[in-house]
Amino acid sequence: MKEAFENYLNQYTQLSDEEMRQILDLATTRKLKRNEALLSAGQICRHKIFVLSGMLRNYAVKEDGSEHILQFSPESSWTLDVESYDSQQPAKYNIAAIEPTEVLLWNKADFDGLIAGLPQFKQHSQQLISRNIYNSRQRILTALSGSPEEKYEDFVKTYPTLLSRLPLRMIAAYLGVSIKTLTRLRHNQLQ
Repeated sequence: MKEAFENYLNQYTQLSDEEMRQILDLATTRKLKRNEALLSAGQICRHKIFVLSGMLRNYAVKEDGSEHILQFSPESSWTLDVESYDSQQPAKYNIAAIEPTEVLLWNKADFDGLIAGLPQFKQHSQQLISRNIYNSRQRILTALSGSPEEKYEDFVKTYPTLLSRLPLRMIAAYLGVSIKTLTRLRHNQLQ
């Protein structure tokens, strides 16, 4: 499975085989079952996470038990609770597998060492941060100003391959709409 990560690095960086080996040597692999938590609110996020296969979700749980999904992380994507990771304070969010998932994990000290020692990897990391900031700003704007129809259209356009992999309740929790509203939107779209 680590080949998937090597393919990813080859696609987005110009790292040498030795540099890739350095990065992979510091990673640990973990397999998660469907719905298994990788990080729970209250724990400290101690790892950068790369999804080799499957899909994760970052989410918060309200007092009434409902979820607000902040992010889906399918294969070949990175995730973490950034505030908890950076400050080493308890996480406010949860990260769990939506389907059977395999991830690579790097602890903070090792990842920081890789960034300091591998300029190409640091540049790639900075590009990811910039892209995540841009995507987050777009998501916030859509969430604040978009109608339910616009939110759903944006989701379909942004994540067309995820529609068949996600339960409706998770898509609704991501969009901030009820399942009833989402069902209506999907029905209208089909017609």
